[in-house]
Amino acid sequence: MVYFIGEMTGCFIARIGITITYGDNMTLTNSFSFKSLLAGLCMAMALGGANAAEVGGVRFNDTATVGGKELKLNGVGMRTKFFIKVYAAGLYLPEKSSNAAAIQKMDGPRRIQLVMMRELSSDDFGKAFMDGLNSNTTEQERSALMNQTMQIGKVFAMVPGLKKGDVLFLDWIPGTGTVTSLNGRKIGDTIQDVAFYNALLRIWIGDKPADANLKPGLLGTK
Repeated sequence: MVYFIGEMTGCFIARIGITITYGDNMTLTNSFSFKSLLAGLCMAMALGGANAAEVGGVRFNDTATVGGKELKLNGVGMRTKFFIKVYAAGLYLPEKSSNAAAIQKMDGPRRIQLVMMRELSSDDFGKAFMDGLNSNTTEQERSALMNQTMQIGKVFAMVPGLKKGDVLFLDWIPGTGTVTSLNGRKIGDTIQDVAFYNALLRIWIGDKPADANLKPGLLGTK
């Protein structure tokens, strides 16, 4: 017969005694510590529970809740200009994908999260945003989305500037529209039409992304 007698302390089993009996007269008893053996396991469990990805010192949760639905972190990356860090970015989706076209066709909510790495004026951010939008849309698309583009321009006009550490969410919520939030507070009006949100996504994952090194990070291929 074999008996296991364990003493559980915190994360690990402090000591285990094993008694093995052979027939009626022969007994072997051994007792040993598992602290060293299980220390690595406990650390791995702790790291696994952190549930965050990191880029440039900025941590992104593995999941986010948007429109009542849980999204998965698809990828992260850093937007740089002339070797200067501008913002860290994370893309959240219903399911992970490395295909930019498939991401734009996804049902359900989606989120782009930007964390500022430096101060940026509203004019500079708005101009960079519009440049990215224009570079990844056709003239026909820009004409069709003119009203939405004017609305997002008004959103930027409401923010005097962005500071290091500011967190900007650009969320698509089916049945609601594009919702922009700064540091957890909604700014501007909700913008209708999923075609507009997809045009926004192409700023980062389109054929002419704002940063060629950021795109593969968001697509999870880097």
